[in-house]
Amino acid sequence: MPDSRPTDPHQKALAVNLDPRRYGTFAEIGAGQEVVRWFFRAGGAAGTIAKSISAYDMTVSDAIYGRAERYVCRERLERMLDYEHQLNLERLRERRGNTTAFFVFADTVKARGFSGSSDCHGWLGMRFQSHPRDADSQIIIHVNLLDREKEAQQEALGIVGVNLVYGACFLHHEPEMLIESLLDGLSTERIEIDMVELSGIEFRHVDNRVMSLKLVQLGLTGAAMFAADGTVLQPSEVLRKKPVLVERGSFKPVTHVNLDMMTSALEKFSREPGVGDAEVVPLMEITMRNLISSNGGSGTVDVHDFLARAEVIAACGYTVLISDYFEYYRLAAYLARHTDRQLGVVMGAGSLRELFDEHFYQNLEGGILESFGRLFKNDLKLFVYPLLDPSGEITTVRTLHVASGLRKLFEYLSDRGNIEQLDNFHRDYLPIFSRDVLQKIRRGDPSWEDAVPAAVAEVIKRNAFFDYQAPLAASA
Repeated sequence: MPDSRPTDPHQKALAVNLDPRRYGTFAEIGAGQEVVRWFFRAGGAAGTIAKSISAYDMTVSDAIYGRAERYVCRERLERMLDYEHQLNLERLRERRGNTTAFFVFADTVKARGFSGSSDCHGWLGMRFQSHPRDADSQIIIHVNLLDREKEAQQEALGIVGVNLVYGACFLHHEPEMLIESLLDGLSTERIEIDMVELSGIEFRHVDNRVMSLKLVQLGLTGAAMFAADGTVLQPSEVLRKKPVLVERGSFKPVTHVNLDMMTSALEKFSREPGVGDAEVVPLMEITMRNLISSNGGSGTVDVHDFLARAEVIAACGYTVLISDYFEYYRLAAYLARHTDRQLGVVMGAGSLRELFDEHFYQNLEGGILESFGRLFKNDLKLFVYPLLDPSGEITTVRTLHVASGLRKLFEYLSDRGNIEQLDNFHRDYLPIFSRDVLQKIRRGDPSWEDAVPAAVAEVIKRNAFFDYQAPLAASA
């Protein structure tokens, strides 16, 4: 059956206006009242809009919603939603609460101005009742406005806001479709949505980690992030002005080696002059390519497999980054967008060998030199964990085989300090490989537990992750 829902912002605004249950407030700070304008123009707005407010002046905004750390931030948005929703209930619930599902749409946005700032972004939210007298539900998103002209940014903001309001009203029962609909009438060249959080009664069964994955799958953003407790995070707020250390892996499952890599690298990274006393943000990154290839290369992601990896990483207390940046130079560029502090990547010697394989850079006009120019331009540093070869030999930076034509480049980067061998590792962990541990789990070999942290083993057994089956009890 074809999808009959409207995709045009005018049609969506009209559909909301013609729904007699919907009634609420639009509160917008910055970039004008771009969202509510669509509802006024569509017709029938008198039955939908209780109030439209633009507290554009910061002093006025502070007087209404209270002071916040920054003008455009999540804290400000949530105060707007709290204040305006409570006001609607106090003023209108007694008179029309039995027939009205109240809502508040709010945004706080920084669009391009006379200063020409390129940091154009905003927070948008919708708090709503899906039915009269119902408990509240809420959607919060963060967007980056990518158009170069102010007018185009304002148009994009208006459209994504309409999409959010319509989605909350009519698509809350299909969260994945709701997220997909946020880009109706737009393109990823115009807007990036790098965080979404669904909460409240209508979304009580939603796992926001899966919604974060959906953002990356759909191309709405190149990366998404969530904390060990499952809370979705907005990357620029987490990374802002902080040194960042990333470990990429399959984490299927997390082993002693994975933790030893991060711990060893953190010890070295923290001594870097560019780090100083700053709080380091350690991230464990899973690429979309890894998630897809783990599902037989079908082009889809096994959500259960994804959540299993997220849970074992969470058991170790680390923040997860899901990215569509298979190439390390693209990952470095993404991180540099969000912080001006030192960047570090920890990888195994095998991954370093692949990094110097020119085959991976055929899509770049400048080949491997262009790739490395982008990767190391911000003094990014690679920390290399040794690899135990099948022969029993240990491969390190010093013994790594690199093509003769690239040897001098390799030596230059090593001498410059961009590549550092980790020497503070646990030698006993070197024989551990995730793929071997996974096979042991699947065939019921209990020795796999020796290769992973106790907290990881507990999570795997409790949830039967990675095809784990509890051993049958011995017969009496």
